[in-house]
Amino acid sequence: MKKPAASPVPAALDLVVITGMSGAGRSTAAKCLEDLGWFVVDNLPPSLLATMVDLASRSQGSVDKIAVVVDVRSRGFTSDVQAALGELDQKGLRPRVVFLEAAEDVLVRRFESVRRPHPMQDDGTLTDGITRERELLRDLRGEADLVVDTTVLNVHELRAKIAAAFADAAATALHATVMSFGYKYGLPVDADVVVDCRLLPNPHWVPELRPQNGLDPAVRDYVFAQDGTAEFVDAYAGLMRQYQQGYLREGKHFATVAVGCTGGKHRSVAVAEELASRMRAEGVDVRVVHRDLGRE
Repeated sequence: MKKPAASPVPAALDLVVITGMSGAGRSTAAKCLEDLGWFVVDNLPPSLLATMVDLASRSQGSVDKIAVVVDVRSRGFTSDVQAALGELDQKGLRPRVVFLEAAEDVLVRRFESVRRPHPMQDDGTLTDGITRERELLRDLRGEADLVVDTTVLNVHELRAKIAAAFADAAATALHATVMSFGYKYGLPVDADVVVDCRLLPNPHWVPELRPQNGLDPAVRDYVFAQDGTAEFVDAYAGLMRQYQQGYLREGKHFATVAVGCTGGKHRSVAVAEELASRMRAEGVDVRVVHRDLGRE
């Protein structure tokens, strides 16, 4: 009986197989891809790779980037991986293989620091397990599309390497939420940076401005006409540039900037809009939320 042809997969589907030495940073690489919008499956048996691709093919495009972490816990690991990659090739999909490795002494220190046995150690020593695993993975390393030696890399440097290889421009940008709020309603619990506008003169005490809010031109003009407001906003805009550079350097792509005044109606709204405008000019993807506007 003739074997049915393998079902083709969508051309837009992208698959990355993350493998390599235990302790070399596979989980960190996977978490980085997850933060970049990939659908990540950890410790998937190689024999289920084709099944995962079939499921993604039926998602009507909602899952188009998959990263799968495979390791040596399967005793038939090498043959299983080769068979799985061959089956995917028949479907017209060529996965990219990322192989992570590190020097033996570094792997030993990493395993000793977490006090876990090596998955291939059995009754031998830790170095015996590392040697067995390296030998088992030798051929796969030679076929990898990207080999990353993490011997001298910290977590942030490894994330940067993975992001450079797989992220698009939008994924590597900083995505920020600038939120105005009123202190009398409590601090936003998810704030990364808090800007306190209560040192600025309050439009609430100007009768004709009291019923308006920081989105109204009259209120905005009043706030920014006060002594010290321009310097205050300039200083925080400069600080936001430092945060942007630092967050991206450390692999953080999402931030919430909370801008507060007493009631969240006048000063914080006007300043939040101005900060958001300046951050957009710096290339930050910004969403503005006025949490307490209209609450009074």
